[in-house]
Amino acid sequence: MPALPLDELQITEKDPKTGKLRTVPALHPDQKADRCFVLYKPPPADGTTARVEEYLERAAFIADDLDWLLALPHKKFWCQVIFDETLQKCLDSYLRYAPRKFDELAAPPSAVSEMQQRLHRSVFLTFLRMSTHKESKDHFISPCAFGEILYNNFLFDIPKMLDLCVLFGKGNGPLLQKMIENIFIQQSSYYNDLDETVPTILQVFSNILQRCGLRSEGASSEPQRLEEKVRTTPSAMPLQELRDVVLYLCDATTTLWAFLDVFPLACQTFQKHDFCSRLLADLWQRLSHSRKKLVEVFHILINQICLLPILESSCDNIQAFIEDFLQLFSSVLQEKRFLRDYDELFPVADDVSLLQQASSALDETRTAYILQAVESAWEGVDKRKASAVKDLPLSKAPEGPLAPEPWPGTAPAQLKTKDEEDECAGAAAAAPTPRVSGVQLDSLISQVKDLLPDLGEGFILACLEHYGYSPEQVINNILEERLAPALSSLDRTLNRQMQPGPTPLVNSRHNVFQNDEFDVFSRDTVDLSRVQKGRRKGENTRSLLNDKRVVQEQRERYSQYSVVVDEITVQEGGAEGQLGRDDYEDEYDDTYDGNQVGANDADSDDELITRRPFTTPQVLRTRVPHEGPDDEEEEEEEAEEEGPKPDHFVQDPAVLRERAEAQRMAHLARRGYRHDGSSAVAGNPRGHGQSRETTQERRRKEANKGARANHNRRLMADRKRTKGMIPS
Repeated sequence: MPALPLDELQITEKDPKTGKLRTVPALHPDQKADRCFVLYKPPPADGTTARVEEYLERAAFIADDLDWLLALPHKKFWCQVIFDETLQKCLDSYLRYAPRKFDELAAPPSAVSEMQQRLHRSVFLTFLRMSTHKESKDHFISPCAFGEILYNNFLFDIPKMLDLCVLFGKGNGPLLQKMIENIFIQQSSYYNDLDETVPTILQVFSNILQRCGLRSEGASSEPQRLEEKVRTTPSAMPLQELRDVVLYLCDATTTLWAFLDVFPLACQTFQKHDFCSRLLADLWQRLSHSRKKLVEVFHILINQICLLPILESSCDNIQAFIEDFLQLFSSVLQEKRFLRDYDELFPVADDVSLLQQASSALDETRTAYILQAVESAWEGVDKRKASAVKDLPLSKAPEGPLAPEPWPGTAPAQLKTKDEEDECAGAAAAAPTPRVSGVQLDSLISQVKDLLPDLGEGFILACLEHYGYSPEQVINNILEERLAPALSSLDRTLNRQMQPGPTPLVNSRHNVFQNDEFDVFSRDTVDLSRVQKGRRKGENTRSLLNDKRVVQEQRERYSQYSVVVDEITVQEGGAEGQLGRDDYEDEYDDTYDGNQVGANDADSDDELITRRPFTTPQVLRTRVPHEGPDDEEEEEEEAEEEGPKPDHFVQDPAVLRERAEAQRMAHLARRGYRHDGSSAVAGNPRGHGQSRETTQERRRKEANKGARANHNRRLMADRKRTKGMIPS
């Protein structure tokens, strides 16, 4: 048996007054739990301890109550939502007083930020569940009854939807869009409410102008009250009042932009009230900080009313949309500042080019007049449009701030840059990210390709560049067939073109062969006569060895060195004789033994000016007369007669050990040392007794061990002290 919807479900329960069983609807006030939801208050601006504690306690109560509400089953949840007035007041207070992104608040403590994030999430989940009429196949509400419940109990209205868009739009755009679309689909009466809300929004903008002393054209014909204070410029306002007006205007424009961005279907209702024309007549004044948002609002209206229907309709039905586009732009051609700002973000020539491609019967005179008016708006102003963005999508603005000319009598003002806009953004559109490349770009492409393997990497790269390198948006728009027109025309199997790095390795090479005569990377021609592979013809080893041209060239050069210092005969008792007399003892500190610097030595400069005589290298020496080529030939012949010598490249290790031991013993013998009897000192293993020879060798080693190593330090210290090297 299929489950009944909640609005038709009946339950049997015991009457609490009479105790008898009764049948009541599932949505009944008696099913509501007795729970009181407290009102929300924003975080304190001053950050005092008492107010912070008060905020944390109040926010904790609200967060706990909302978590309890979300955990209720389907029937209990809707009974609490419909019949609990304290819950609705609590949610309304949060939408009204929750901080916006553009509010000027001091840096709150970490505990306040964490609590605000928790509360923010709980409120959003509560509204999300309230906008869902079907949670499962057994728990749902019929669509017709669901729309009546929302509308009759004021669970949602137009002001609430505006606040939801500005508070939760950033980061939750697709989810919030489906949520609001579902509300309008289930209850069409909200379109009538929206139609009645648009005049109120226009009246808000008119009130702001009147507060600042700036009257619109429509208000100039009204008589002015006698008690009304005249303000010709905003400079006459108090600073705090002007600040409140500016923040109020920023809140109004940002909220309106967030709502249209999340729910573009509302553009038709706005245009019924001639919103574009009245928008310019009422708002395009000296308040420059809201100009960029107004341009984007105007573009969304143009895009939804004219451009998108042209792209989606056939050639027979687009003439009316083209006429609307031409009429809208013709009505704003006198606003040169607006045309400059709009053309800066969304080039009008691209829109006209789209119309020319869509229809062959386009009125060329009117389009040429519009383009000429746009160009004339740039006269006398530095036109800083990017010339290379012909294929820029209609929904994306180029980076860079606008710099319109300043208003008369006011300081120069610029529209907000993308970075500043991110601080004031409260809606779904995030600021564009910097260009991504390298490994990070490959990772983003692989994320999309893992889910959509049929797409080419070139097509994925174009989509990532368009949607700010967000793979989630790319996947969502591809699956829902909502790609921008510029991307829809691309080949989905387009491969990625790999570009070389900015600095090739050939140009950045630096080594010892840089810029030599054979460096083919730095010169185009190389002397091939200097290049020889293998042996030259007619040459053999003997002729190569007899070639002494290089030796002759260097002989004269080295002969000049011999005139620098004359030959000096080294005395037999000199320093060199002293150094060569004995072998070096590496265990003896001979730092000061080479030069006698003590007090008892006679000062002499012989050792300082004595140098070794210059010696000509062996290869450059002049031959003795009796040493000629014949002698060399005889030596070579004798060497050839001896025959090849055996190759001892790998010798017997035992022979090498014997040779090393013999050299060591010969060295010790020259030094006057006798055999230390290491084998005798080692002796027999412990416990087997020792021989007499072992005992004598060990006694001798113990007695003479102070003569080596570092044990004679005291003796050498006394010697240095007697020579005056160390103060006593």
